[in-house]
Amino acid sequence: MRSTHIVGSVDELPSGSYKFVQAGKFGIGVYNVDGEFRAVTNYCPHRGGPLCVGRRYPVIDSPAPYEFEVSGGDEILKCPWHGWEFDLRDGESEVGKKRIRTHKVRVEDGTVYLEGV
Repeated sequence: MRSTHIVGSVDELPSGSYKFVQAGKFGIGVYNVDGEFRAVTNYCPHRGGPLCVGRRYPVIDSPAPYEFEVSGGDEILKCPWHGWEFDLRDGESEVGKKRIRTHKVRVEDGTVYLEGV
């Protein structure tokens, strides 16, 4: 049965922070990326690593050779075991065809909710 979990208040999760929620089989990381909340399962599809303890990085685009543009907040999550990277916006891997499971997050009256877990 799927349920809703209270993550905490918006004030407890300032931009750039995350909170681990004991929900589902592996737990879920809820991230504030520039004021938008994202949630992913704490499981790397490569070898089952604890994805949510990995580092985050901004998206880096290369419009032309030797040119780089940094965009957005820390939206790329890197697995601490083997370095696989995933986009918190859609769960897609930066390389290959692996995805991580994303979850719906809702903010209502200053409270952050994790839904459907």
